[in-house]
Amino acid sequence: MNVLVDVNAGPAVAAALRGLGHDAAFVGDRDPTLPDDDILARAAADGRLVVTLDKDFGELAYRSGLPHVGVLLLRLGNVRAAEKVRAVTDIFTQYGDQLSGRFAVYQDGRLRIR
Repeated sequence: MNVLVDVNAGPAVAAALRGLGHDAAFVGDRDPTLPDDDILARAAADGRLVVTLDKDFGELAYRSGLPHVGVLLLRLGNVRAAEKVRAVTDIFTQYGDQLSGRFAVYQDGRLRIR
């Protein structure tokens, strides 16, 4: 799967996804100040699912209906990179085939896919 990892998810998440065989780009490598709507547009243009901790993507992708290839919103709070990596690795291993074109929210150990 092609993935664009937001700055707040971190480079370790992008590296972990690459380790699972995904084509994962990290926003921080391109422009760490890129606004959310530009991130979503760039991801859609490149055919990439966005992985983020930013709730604004819910408004942009789900409520406003902006085009997207998929969004995975991690509601993890203030956690270390290892916790983010563990969550994303588990999600992509178990549910990766269900994320494309969908809006998914991970919170409290549960994943909701819309």
